[in-house]
Amino acid sequence: MSIKIRLIIMNFLQFAVWGAYLTSMGSYLVNVGLHEHIGMFYAMQGIVSLFMPAVLGIIADRWIPAQKLLSFSHFTAALFMAAAGYYGMTKGAEVDFGTLFTLYSLSVAFYMPTLALSNSVAYTALDKAGLDTIRTFPPIRIFGTIGFICSMWVVDLLGLQNNYGQFFACAIIGVAYGVYALTLPECPTSKGDNAKSLVEALGLRAFTLFKQKKMAVFFIFSMLLGVSLQIYQRILPIPTSAVSAVFPEYAGTFGVQHANNPDFAVANIRNTLHPADTFLPETLQASSR
Repeated sequence: MSIKIRLIIMNFLQFAVWGAYLTSMGSYLVNVGLHEHIGMFYAMQGIVSLFMPAVLGIIADRWIPAQKLLSFSHFTAALFMAAAGYYGMTKGAEVDFGTLFTLYSLSVAFYMPTLALSNSVAYTALDKAGLDTIRTFPPIRIFGTIGFICSMWVVDLLGLQNNYGQFFACAIIGVAYGVYALTLPECPTSKGDNAKSLVEALGLRAFTLFKQKKMAVFFIFSMLLGVSLQIYQRILPIPTSAVSAVFPEYAGTFGVQHANNPDFAVANIRNTLHPADTFLPETLQASSR
């Protein structure tokens, strides 16, 4: 199997893990009465992303090959995600926020760094194969988005988007990816004589890129895009019953019955609900009773 195909599979699985729950988790939280905490669940991904990639990056750079650390991280993330699913299964509608949030947070703490680790593995493998990373990697990375969409669709079609089953789906894909990661090309660690300063080890030198106007503008707009995405995902879990009650003419449409499949269908429903700032809180409160 060519290295391109192997990396395509890697990227597909990498984002399929994420797609299994990212756009539908809010629906489950609404159903178990945790609608007030949806923002905290999504915010935790950003919080752990501030430091966990740096920590695991140092480990991968100095001690453990990136592909092995990638495998370990996915196994660990899958373990905690499966625990979250099992907890949701056993507690039903009596889910405790603290317990579920802790298990979820531990899972994403190990998942989020794998986004960078998978890129490191890909670039190392392409370099070893003598391929131009700038030209070769983007088409490979596209399959990550395809994996996200396919996973999201499968979860929806299996009827898991509104319950704890999405966590189990995420865990299963994570375990499969953990096994697959062990078959990826070896990524050598840095030798002991290549000492780095703490600033370099933590990647803080990257902030010097802000001296370039283009990079500064790119970062600011990327940040704003990330903010809008989190708000969108916060609005995403509009219960089917709530939409049907306010707009009965849309009750039987594909977009309402399968709000997670496709994703843009929810955006269309969102634009129909005016004003969202007054409708949504009442809807979420009513749906959790």
